[in-house]
Amino acid sequence: MSGTRHVLVLGGTTEARRLATELTDDPALKVTSSLAGRVARPRLPAGDVRIGGFGGPEGLARWLREHQVDALIDATHPFAGTISFHAARAAAAVHVPLLALRRPGWVAGDGDTWHAAASLDEAAELLPALGERVFLTTGRTGLSTFAHLTGLWFLVRSVEPPEPPQPPRMQVLLDRGPFTVEGEAELLHRHRIDVLVTKDSGGPATAAKLTAARAAGLPVVVVRRPAVPEGVPVAADPAEAVAWLRHTLNTLG
Repeated sequence: MSGTRHVLVLGGTTEARRLATELTDDPALKVTSSLAGRVARPRLPAGDVRIGGFGGPEGLARWLREHQVDALIDATHPFAGTISFHAARAAAAVHVPLLALRRPGWVAGDGDTWHAAASLDEAAELLPALGERVFLTTGRTGLSTFAHLTGLWFLVRSVEPPEPPQPPRMQVLLDRGPFTVEGEAELLHRHRIDVLVTKDSGGPATAAKLTAARAAGLPVVVVRRPAVPEGVPVAADPAEAVAWLRHTLNTLG
């Protein structure tokens, strides 16, 4: 590998920040992290940062070409599906190697009562049969999916205030992980929660709610994550991503 190589990290996750920190320690690399800009005060990674969209796959391809990007790492949230497919199309168009960095999903253990849902719509269909007081931890978007469930009460936790339409019987809790099992258990008890809804985000930062729900004997609706675009290699952690990058850049010469 000769000269300085430019790596673009599509970020916004803990893993993306860890990756950027490790890569910026290498003087042979120029690292740019791109954040979607949906959070008012994001946690900024090390290295150069750009905020905002690219204008679809064509705009991303143009950015990759104009900024002479040598490798692209998609380290976005497991449920940020659109950007992942845009990245795959853009990388293929300009022949830039692409890797998806995805933390492993959660796995049910002994004592868990999980109900898998393929989408938020399917999660909403399951809820009336499972409980009346819902702890909804799927983020501020998609609340319209649950707006018709007027007989249920929702505790909605998100980093930013949600926007309508939303369920009529609802309390909003603005907070950001990591969370503790003790804190989550107290929250479930105080609000008399009888069912939890979560996306399969994976990782330890927000897993405490699952442990607390298991201890309380509560059912959990788990929305399955979308698949990574076909043909894109996947790393489970930043260390694997770094190994892929080293190998890929050495192959390029």
